[in-house]
Amino acid sequence: MPPPTATISVSSSSSLSFFPLSSHFSSKKPQLGFCPTPTGLTKFTSLTKPKYPIRKLMTLSAVSIEKETIISERRHTFLRETDGEDDGSVRSRFQRMIMEVQDRVCGALQARDGAGKFKEDAWTRPGGGGGISRVLQDGAVFEKAGVNISVVYGVMPPEAFRAAKAAATDQKPGPIPFFAAGISSVLHPKNPFAPTLHFNYRYFETDAPKDVPGAPRQWWFGGGTDLTPAYIFEEDVKHFHSMQKKACDKFDPSFYPRFKKWCDDYFYIKHRGERRGLGGIFFDDLNDYDQEMLLSFATECANSVVPAYIPILEKRKDTPFNESHKAWQQLRRGRYVEFNLVYDRGTTFGLKTGGRIESILVSLPLSARWEYDHKPEEGSEEWKLLDACINPKEWI
Repeated sequence: MPPPTATISVSSSSSLSFFPLSSHFSSKKPQLGFCPTPTGLTKFTSLTKPKYPIRKLMTLSAVSIEKETIISERRHTFLRETDGEDDGSVRSRFQRMIMEVQDRVCGALQARDGAGKFKEDAWTRPGGGGGISRVLQDGAVFEKAGVNISVVYGVMPPEAFRAAKAAATDQKPGPIPFFAAGISSVLHPKNPFAPTLHFNYRYFETDAPKDVPGAPRQWWFGGGTDLTPAYIFEEDVKHFHSMQKKACDKFDPSFYPRFKKWCDDYFYIKHRGERRGLGGIFFDDLNDYDQEMLLSFATECANSVVPAYIPILEKRKDTPFNESHKAWQQLRRGRYVEFNLVYDRGTTFGLKTGGRIESILVSLPLSARWEYDHKPEEGSEEWKLLDACINPKEWI
């Protein structure tokens, strides 16, 4: 899932990963990675005080983006003045939505943790755009929890756009300006019986190329929410999937089965022959429905994160566990690391192109484990989890 510096890769399977979490992206769209911004509900302390606040300009063959500057206080908007702070556009409303969701999610998580506090890192760019990373680490409940938002402006070369839009009628001769905004999060609880959660919602636009006046603006939405437990509590998994289906069904009854399968397929660890977790929903490149409907759909999905996850966390965060339970959780965390570093294109592209390392790796747990040729005993609780990861189930 993508860092505070936006990056586009021509061979991606993630269209916009805001903060290198295991973001989801289809192979059709250019991959974008970064992390974004919030409104001001809760006071957070500075995550880092860099010696050199101005980052180097990243000149990538795939994308052109301005250098970023660390700022001491977050802004209420990262949109360019020409976009308007709250002009009713999809850009401004999506930015407002991700800011509100970041505040809401961080507030809920911090309240449940009790001891840990979110720290934040905010940044901006001279020509517009910016973001905020928020991380709670070594708390009472969470080993590590990151919730990032980003707003990014940049320019794609024509070859990147052609890779994203294969139709002949979509070919563009010149550099293509783009806008992207999104929120992405990964939550790693300490208790082995409390599941890891990931969610990511994003919006992407391309403007008319400079040499093609009047060419149509193109846009799409992407995102999803997925659950990665170490142990299966069927009522928890059913609750989680029911919340995803409820959000989907408000807009189209075909969404949940379609996006549930897409999620199972995306989070597949090929070298292991298993999924990372027990799925949820995932979608990308959505622009074949009314734009207002899809904005409402993405908003509904993002707003469902807290009611889908917090009841599960409340039930499991204090469950007694032993060393063997913790060891299994760390083995499954190892699978999480493998997927993110090997298959998640937002993460791998950010690492190869000099992206902001703290944002790229914020999705990774503090600890993980690998054992040689480990095989859980057939019929054990650990085996049941592995079997469900190898053979995806219909939970509702």
